[in-house]
Amino acid sequence: MSAIKERIFGAVTVMSDADAEKVWKFVLDNLPSRSWEDIEEVTPDEWDLKMLDDIEHNPECHEFVSQEDVLKELGL
Repeated sequence: MSAIKERIFGAVTVMSDADAEKVWKFVLDNLPSRSWEDIEEVTPDEWDLKMLDDIEHNPECHEFVSQEDVLKELGL
């Protein structure tokens, strides 16, 4: 997360619900809404095609580790 986003998050965390509501109204009124249609579609490059091929054909790409196992492995 960028420093400015951390500052915004911190400010919202400590403000009252009434102030947070005012901030949310400001966001809705002043920033453009976004949707999936706003995302630019690009042609996959060689690296993307390799990853997609691996997903389809490499059996190791179908092995998943649970969050519990990851945390245990990391000692958390």
